Amino acid sequence: MNADDRTQLVRNGNRQTLQIPQELFLLTKEVSIRKEGEKLIIEPYLQKTLLEILSTLDDIDEEFPNIDEGLLPLDNIEL
Repeated sequence: MNADDRTQLVRNGNRQTLQIPQELFLLTKEVSIRKEGEKLIIEPYLQKTLLEILSTLDDIDEEFPNIDEGLLPLDNIEL
């Protein structure tokens, strides 16, 4: 398939489906889709790792309390 080949869009209620030729099949059951200008970008959906999600958060400027303050040492506890 080259960039000039065409495929069909099929309307199904409020949705459209895209028939993807076999040579362009994606090895996934889920995709993410977004629009950039007049282009639709369809790519495999990759679930973000916890580190990727945490890296998007803003830095915390607050001071954390000392959680060890006022606690008894563990070696004094009898079980």
